[in-house]
Amino acid sequence: MHVYRLKSPGNLGGLALLEEDVPVPKPTEIVLRVHAMSINRRDAMIIGGTYPLPARNDVIPISDGAGEVIAVGNSVTRFKTGDRATGSYWPRWRDGLLTPDLIDQLGCTMDGMLAEYAVLDEQSAVHVPEHLTWEEAATLTCAGVTAWSAVAGSRRMHPGQTVLTLGTGGVALFALQFAKMMGCRVIAATSREAKIAKLRDLGADHVIDYARTPQWADTVRDLTGGKGVDLVVETIGPKTIGQSLAAAGLYGHIVLLSVIDSDGNDLVLPGQVYSRTMASLSRVFVGSRAGLEAMCAAIGSHRIRPVIDRVFPFTEAREAYRYFMRGDVFGKVVIRAA
Repeated sequence: MHVYRLKSPGNLGGLALLEEDVPVPKPTEIVLRVHAMSINRRDAMIIGGTYPLPARNDVIPISDGAGEVIAVGNSVTRFKTGDRATGSYWPRWRDGLLTPDLIDQLGCTMDGMLAEYAVLDEQSAVHVPEHLTWEEAATLTCAGVTAWSAVAGSRRMHPGQTVLTLGTGGVALFALQFAKMMGCRVIAATSREAKIAKLRDLGADHVIDYARTPQWADTVRDLTGGKGVDLVVETIGPKTIGQSLAAAGLYGHIVLLSVIDSDGNDLVLPGQVYSRTMASLSRVFVGSRAGLEAMCAAIGSHRIRPVIDRVFPFTEAREAYRYFMRGDVFGKVVIRAA
């Protein structure tokens, strides 16, 4: 089989395309014929050597992928050959709270999905919705579950509440879709005028061009009758936290994905803004297998289709990374296996 391994973090030159034997499953493992995989921000950070959790030497990158089960170990009970499956971002975190002894990640400390065949323990795998294409099914593990944890987590949103999303990456668009599924009103913010119509087509009730409106929190306040939003899915990072705080309602909630931006700037809470609100902030770090299963059930029930920006062939994986790293995407960047 063909497989990519990260020989030396730092740049894409360290990503090597190799030929290896097709894996054979151990008793509790399944082997997937991987049909597609997708790139997340953390995957780019792992390639660049800037991810907080050090990657294992020679690791197969990428956490998100989907494929067909072609072999099962003799103790496997959750899957059979022919099933469609994906892996859980944290392979050993099944439910409840994440604890230090569960800190392993696909495509980082454990081999990921950038290969024609992948091995997963059956307990770390989940069936994917039947209506999805392979490319769509390959987007769920990281961005999908992160958005699900933000919108349907401990502060699950309710019909009539208002959600603010920032940008047009995978997490932001999944959050928009999940919020609309739950009957929420969605205000989406983008820095690209060309993406406004796309966000509206996806269901956004209002779209703000924050590049043209630096004080965009004032616009959010106007759109909510001065109340502010119930939830901000803060996908951009430190530079927008002041406006996100100002846009949140009195008892609103801000879900943070990043506390350090690509330039190394730390998250700093502006005291004058925060002193005027009772809004709370929390971090989301993807989610458990139970969260992935609940999200897949909701996607299947509501026939949600993940948004894909562009699909690259397997042999052009490096170009897929380069395209993703340029940052001007609308949805997920996918690699289709050979």
